[in-house]
Amino acid sequence: MTMPAGALLAFNDSIQPRWLEQEVRHGVIALGAGALISAVALVLVPDGVAHHNVVSASLCFVTGALAFMALDIYLARHQTPASQLAAMLSDFIPESLALGTTAAMGGSTLLLGILIAVQNLPEGFNAYREMASSEASNPKRLMLKFTTLALLGPLCAWAGYMWLADYPALIGGIMLFAAGGILYSVFQDMAPQIPMENKWLPPLGAIVGFLIGMIGFMLESAH
Repeated sequence: MTMPAGALLAFNDSIQPRWLEQEVRHGVIALGAGALISAVALVLVPDGVAHHNVVSASLCFVTGALAFMALDIYLARHQTPASQLAAMLSDFIPESLALGTTAAMGGSTLLLGILIAVQNLPEGFNAYREMASSEASNPKRLMLKFTTLALLGPLCAWAGYMWLADYPALIGGIMLFAAGGILYSVFQDMAPQIPMENKWLPPLGAIVGFLIGMIGFMLESAH
């Protein structure tokens, strides 16, 4: 429920003086970027590569980045401001699936649950502000959408618990796919120095850089 809580914070984010309001908004956006990168580095990639070799892990990771680049191009051409929402759901859904599979396998779910909650607050804030800037519907209706999207978490956790615990390679592939997409989204939409208007290729430099590190980590761990 921290997802709609973040949206509610964005709905009522009028802070005085004006400079402090801007500082808070930029701080929350930075918090969201850090939370997404932490999800990639601490959860999605380590758990994903545990069930894949270098080739399959790299394919899943790069495919996720390319898929999100295609989605970003589509949203830009159709003037649909939902890239922050896509980034939010791209880690929320696979992490919820992983939460369910971890519970089914008897593992600890406390850390992952806390990480999901911490991430969703700034991500809900950022996604609401992005969509509200050009959202034709009533802001309260947009809040209802975010509350409904929050239900995806328990549903995905239940699906992971019931059906996916026996398929760790599939869950690992989903995590790596999401990791590539998240990293692309962070450097395309959040990091202020990298994005250029209507240019989608520069953030792939971050994907290549992270991929090099990921491959090195996997090769080193194999020995």
